[in-house]
Amino acid sequence: MTINRLLQRFGPALDETMRAVVARAADERGFRTMIEYALGWVETDGTPYRQATGKRIRPLIVLLCAEASGGDWRTALPAAAAVELLHNFSLIHDDIQDASPTRHGRPTVWKVWGTANAINAGDAMFSLAYCALARLSDDGLPEARILKAWHLFNTTNLELTRGQHLDMAFESTQSVDKDAYLSMITGKSAALIAASAQLGALVATGDVTLSEKFHDFGLNVGIAFQIRDDILGIWGEPDVTGKSAAIDILARKKSLPVLIGLERSATLTQTYRKSAFTSDDVEGVLRELEAVDARSATEAMEAAYFGRAIAALQTLDLARPSGTELSELAHLLLGRSA
Repeated sequence: MTINRLLQRFGPALDETMRAVVARAADERGFRTMIEYALGWVETDGTPYRQATGKRIRPLIVLLCAEASGGDWRTALPAAAAVELLHNFSLIHDDIQDASPTRHGRPTVWKVWGTANAINAGDAMFSLAYCALARLSDDGLPEARILKAWHLFNTTNLELTRGQHLDMAFESTQSVDKDAYLSMITGKSAALIAASAQLGALVATGDVTLSEKFHDFGLNVGIAFQIRDDILGIWGEPDVTGKSAAIDILARKKSLPVLIGLERSATLTQTYRKSAFTSDDVEGVLRELEAVDARSATEAMEAAYFGRAIAALQTLDLARPSGTELSELAHLLLGRSA
């Protein structure tokens, strides 16, 4: 199984749902263009963009978990659209906060339209995520089930912003331990993947206990997923990731490889006490991380959380073939290059 095969099965219905939601944004003076550009649908001038951007991992998890739990995946389309729109809202704002000039090999929204417009476009994407979730009522789902989905979505939003706050705060914090790091990525990244798995099962079945088990799977997948992002942020190929490997180091991000390096190297600790980094400092950091074998240690932690995710999945009586596809998707995410 490949992600492309999942996109062939779920993609058209997901895309139709997302486009119907985004169409609510006024097509006025480029307002909707910024949103559609961030989603990878158009060029900066509004003409269609012909290359894929993003893998739609989170909505695929929503739909697979809905089906694997024994429900109809189509019922979960509004939730799938909502999590993808919410994810893209966070990316727009994250790029502003990190001053990242590119994403998916293209200039970021703030780089094209300026910071003020990008903030507004991100806010619009946030609002559209709720417009998407509101479509759950169109299929006549019980109100109590919809209310639980709204509560989960709201608390997840709060977690996203808490995690992002910690991520930014760590840049100017001299000492960050692994527990603090795990707390940060649980909010910044893992919470939305966990919510994606839980929402899929909850919306499709209404079984709260069952959906919480899917949450455990998603949480551990999400932590492993972010650890892989940390690895790619330092050692990834820019032509593949669409992002310069130097950005995270120049921003002094306390990613997991860096934390492991700081634990093991007094030289690296001294370097990170500098008020600012130069390109020579970046090269020195990379050499020191290699010297203390930080990459292998980071990959070992990634594998451990992935193992917990698969163990959580194995406790569930999953419908076939979607249950198998869910496990295969998780395996594809381990060790990815982009």
